[in-house]
Amino acid sequence: MALAYLALGSNLGNREANLRFALDRLPRYGVLEAVSGLYRSMPWGVDAQPDFLNAVVGLRTGLRPPSLLRAAKLVERECGRRPGGPRWGPRVLDIDLLWWDGETVETADLTVPHPRAAERPFVLLPWAELAPDLPLVAGTVGALARVADAAGVERLADPGWERSAAWSWLPPLVRGGGPPAGAAAD
Repeated sequence: MALAYLALGSNLGNREANLRFALDRLPRYGVLEAVSGLYRSMPWGVDAQPDFLNAVVGLRTGLRPPSLLRAAKLVERECGRRPGGPRWGPRVLDIDLLWWDGETVETADLTVPHPRAAERPFVLLPWAELAPDLPLVAGTVGALARVADAAGVERLADPGWERSAAWSWLPPLVRGGGPPAGAAAD
């Protein structure tokens, strides 16, 4: 089975519940091997929207990249994301395929490694917790994370946050909203 890294992000509704929703659904497509710490980041591309919560996961999967991308998009839809909307706009859940077993993939719908991962500290910082020595075109994930402009990115929790039943370390503003559409209540 191949090792893939995926970036998770949410800035609408109960953001932490949306990320946990993805972590609950992704094992349908492989074995969740690692989950980074949890980060809060300012929006990228379109500023007039709420901050994001971000994490990166390592998934051991038998799916090829196009099938894994389709699976990720299905999880997004199950969480309530609808097609359309502005590029880099607000979203209930965003799952990006960053890397797939060292292979390069270029199709009309998919480029792996992710073409903008090296420019995004909200991807690099959590990814470096999982795979600092992983080589990308511009350097290793860890080296890129060390020189990334991390202004506007804040680490909220260590790896293991996803197993915590209590979210007391998040400010009350983040806790509103209830579970995402289709999610079972805890």
